[in-house]
Amino acid sequence: MTKPPRKPAQPLLGEADAPLRGKPRRRRDPAQHQLSLDPMPTRIEPCLALLKPKPPKGRQWAFEVKWDGYRLAVHIEPSGVRILTRGGHDWTDRFPAIVAQAKRLPVSTAILDGEAVVFDELGRSDFGRLQQSLGGRGGKRTSWESVLMVFDILYLDGHDLTETEFTARRHLLEGLIPAGGEDAIRLSEEIEADGETLLRIACEHELEGIIAKDRNSTYRSGRYGDWLKIKCIQSDGFAIVGYQRSSAAFGNIGALLLAARKGADLVYVGSVGTGFKADEAMKLRATMEKIKATKPEVKYSGGRKNLIWVKPKLVAEIEYRAWTHDGKLRHPSYKGLRDAADNAAVYQFD
Repeated sequence: MTKPPRKPAQPLLGEADAPLRGKPRRRRDPAQHQLSLDPMPTRIEPCLALLKPKPPKGRQWAFEVKWDGYRLAVHIEPSGVRILTRGGHDWTDRFPAIVAQAKRLPVSTAILDGEAVVFDELGRSDFGRLQQSLGGRGGKRTSWESVLMVFDILYLDGHDLTETEFTARRHLLEGLIPAGGEDAIRLSEEIEADGETLLRIACEHELEGIIAKDRNSTYRSGRYGDWLKIKCIQSDGFAIVGYQRSSAAFGNIGALLLAARKGADLVYVGSVGTGFKADEAMKLRATMEKIKATKPEVKYSGGRKNLIWVKPKLVAEIEYRAWTHDGKLRHPSYKGLRDAADNAAVYQFD
């Protein structure tokens, strides 16, 4: 018996010229488990470095250069970029170059932690130049010269990284911002050296100091010792409580009278008469004229003449070498006024 002819085989993928199509997808069941994304925080209080006299030892510590500028958090969102100061003030409009560079980074959402700086001719961060670029304390000028030295990443593409160990955060940051860039956002590089060697080199190059970070630490807001700062030259904020008037000095400021906090009180810690520039001194005296006080906020027995007392509303950044035996600053030099938006803190005695 003759077998009937076989039907021609169907092409494996249907008609040869027909476009390939997947099966229609069913609607997603709302009860089905979803991959969770972390909401982007509106603001994260910064992790602060604890001052130590010597670098720590051990492989758990990573070291970087200490930058001298304004601490900033850069929030990159689909709606745009926001730049917040340490005190939570919005300074987006004041750093246009950093904003433009942040928009070019290959991320959808991120929070970068770093320091805005202005470099001098030798590549050192200069706080005075940064302030000048912003128009001084309380100024409203935009700073095109500022560079953001980024040293941490706290949020990335829908994921909160604050509970992630520092080593993993650095790995993600280095993948986002490569080393050696010349843009307005640059990586603050980890330096492979022991702390004592790095501190010596930093001081020889007249840098402010170094930062040590615990590789195993999570990101904790506040000052807990996960990050340490070791300075070549001491530099802190002190309240201005008065000044000595002098017709021979810039702005007629012979010296500023300074105070630190001891408990709830202010205590006199000496005066500073160097480091002033003519234009800065004139602005400073004009500011102090508006906050004159009828009596001093501290106990004073220094014997200076022509003293003008002011309310302790201004915080001066002062460099100094050490403390004298009676609690006064040794070899102080004026660096500039800290801005309220930088959450300026007055030195606190233990």
